Amino acid sequence: MKLLLVAESREGKLLNSSYELVAFARELGADTAMFLVGAEGDLPAYDGTLYLADSGTAGEYNPSCHKSLILEVVEKENPDMVVFCHSSYGWDLAPRIAYSLNAAQVSEVVEVQDGQLVVPACNAKLRRKVKTSTVKTVVTLQAGAFGLTEEPAGTPSVEKINQDSSDGIEFTGYEQAESGGVDLGKATIIVSAGRGIGKPENVSIVADLAAALGGEYGASRPVVDAEWVEHNRQVGTTGQTVAPKLYIACGISGAIQHLAGMKKSEFIVAINTDKDAPIGEVADVLVVADLKQLVPALTEKIKSL
Repeated sequence: MKLLLVAESREGKLLNSSYELVAFARELGADTAMFLVGAEGDLPAYDGTLYLADSGTAGEYNPSCHKSLILEVVEKENPDMVVFCHSSYGWDLAPRIAYSLNAAQVSEVVEVQDGQLVVPACNAKLRRKVKTSTVKTVVTLQAGAFGLTEEPAGTPSVEKINQDSSDGIEFTGYEQAESGGVDLGKATIIVSAGRGIGKPENVSIVADLAAALGGEYGASRPVVDAEWVEHNRQVGTTGQTVAPKLYIACGISGAIQHLAGMKKSEFIVAINTDKDAPIGEVADVLVVADLKQLVPALTEKIKSL
């Protein structure tokens, strides 16, 4: 099997998410080539052929031009699979490439099992294996689902490709999203509430523990979607990515989107009634208990110290 990995660059800097593509390829045991619209001064640490298009010529955002460049590489390399990150760049280009190749598209792959692609279903409560019937497949990878166990290494063999991008699209730059309320990215201690808290009134239990520890409280997506907590406290790929010294997950099962947003925390404590909850796979300590009983008792003990 051969994969074409579509790496990403922003403002001339390679995005680390590009290495998740390499990790995915390793799990499949596949040969690879890589495509990048970027700068020659910041190339990926990668052993293999890198097809490099200059972002100054091709533009950082120009879907028509980038699609043509990728299809040119596909013709040269004839990969079985074209792989993108599940990012705004990947969302835009993957369906264009799939349509052009008459290929199946599989979005948000979170795992590989027995050589088959695994994707979330039913709002990430379930997972299913997917097998395509087309000659080629276009794939996007859920952020944080795949990672290298070591630092990236290697020097690519660069083959430059370019084409005229004068098609009426003008990329003017990036606009920073407005930030409001708490910035969880700066917190050293975060206590997060999941669906296991049961009802909105119980958010205060988690908030009280966070205050006692001198930290901030956060939440998983289901809690935010239920409007029990404001969005600026959401942890995960659709919220904030955090890496505090201590992360306490209260009643959070561990959907891949949430794990991707907090698994780089230095020390993780999970409180859950389910000893087999997925979050136990990344937790340093898993406490099997009813958080509505344990957390208030823990808060009072901390306050008494």
